[in-house]
Amino acid sequence: MFYQTRNTTILRDLGDGLIMRHSTPADASNLAEFNARVHSENGPDQPDWKVAAWTRDLLERPHPTFDVGDFTIVEDTASGKIVSSLNLISQTWSYAGVTFGVGRPELVGTLPEYRNRGLVRAQFEVVHQWSAQRGELVQAITGIPYYYRQFGYEMALDLDSGRFGYKPNIPELADGQAEPYQIRPAVEADLGFIGSLYETACQRYKVSCVWDEALWRYELVGKSKQNVDRLEVCVIQTPDSSRVGFLAHPHYNWKEGALVAMAFEIAPGHSWAAVTPTVIRYLAATGEAYAAQSGGTGLGSFGLWLESGHPVYEVVHTRLPSVLRPYAWYLRVPDLPAFIRRITPALEKTLEASSFAGYTGELKLTFYRGGLKLSFGKGRLSGVEAWKPEPHSYSGDAAFPDLIFLKLLFGYRSLDELGYAFPDCLWKNDEAYGLLNALFPKLPSCILAVS
Repeated sequence: MFYQTRNTTILRDLGDGLIMRHSTPADASNLAEFNARVHSENGPDQPDWKVAAWTRDLLERPHPTFDVGDFTIVEDTASGKIVSSLNLISQTWSYAGVTFGVGRPELVGTLPEYRNRGLVRAQFEVVHQWSAQRGELVQAITGIPYYYRQFGYEMALDLDSGRFGYKPNIPELADGQAEPYQIRPAVEADLGFIGSLYETACQRYKVSCVWDEALWRYELVGKSKQNVDRLEVCVIQTPDSSRVGFLAHPHYNWKEGALVAMAFEIAPGHSWAAVTPTVIRYLAATGEAYAAQSGGTGLGSFGLWLESGHPVYEVVHTRLPSVLRPYAWYLRVPDLPAFIRRITPALEKTLEASSFAGYTGELKLTFYRGGLKLSFGKGRLSGVEAWKPEPHSYSGDAAFPDLIFLKLLFGYRSLDELGYAFPDCLWKNDEAYGLLNALFPKLPSCILAVS
């Protein structure tokens, strides 16, 4: 049943005086403060006003993929207080060139005294429905260890891979040498150049986030200055103003005075080895300036917060001695056959380039409580359907416990790695082993997500 209150729709009556409803523009101030306190790394008594700015932007500034009602809010009707909330940010990702819709839940938080009542679970049920209604085949979220597994998610893509250097690692210019490149703030006239470089770079990866010009424009001029997720987008150019690349980094230093590049690409025909020293010097100098502005003690480190397979790492091995092991994206694929059908062109292309080109046959995968059957005819994926394995037995051509198959599907782990880590990840014979490796090779991905 739906109710009307404060010009919005109540999504659910949760009992005990709690209701779940859509957000409205009138919630901007209260929800911003709620998120600033709940998501502060320093505790609720030291609100993170950059998180507050992100919240206000989503509710008050036009966003290319987010509507003002895309927060769920749990309200205590006795006090009118917001006690729990999250949102859904829609976007488009690519799997080896095939695009698909993704719903990204974010800003998931509950007041401590209202936890362990199933409020987050109830809100996830709603945003999963929203995402399905939008035709999004995948949901993706970043977050604390284990927690989102409870809602059907599995860690299946690298997240937050980075390398760091320190003051002794900054390359120095020779005496009298001028800086060979300049780095300046991007302007709207640069968006086509930046978008083209980014699109070309994404071809290196199995999975990436698709950015169109509207998203780059929103990043450049749509977000407020204090938004925690806003990136400073810059253009790298020669002294005669010829553009050679772009760079994007946060507008503040991270903990312990670290400033990192979140995106860095150069145009074909230019050298990573030539351009990167300028980028390092820029990050170090900008980090020092940010530290001075915030009253900090100076630059702690500089870094490249890029996927592990980024080509820049080939030229800065000794400049970035500290390597951070990547965390992971949680992914949810509620209708696996539908997703496989969507990415069929990519799978057929991969198969064609393998030793299984022209393959005809079936591949049955058991997940123990469910399964998937793939049918092939002369190298074409002619059928994808759910398949029910025999209960209490290992049947099929390969077995993957629970949601572990997602790690293989998205190129996050190889079949051998999964077999080593999970004894109940099995395959029947050489044909099944070879076909799975041909279809789902381990490959790097890069997710610059929409926020």
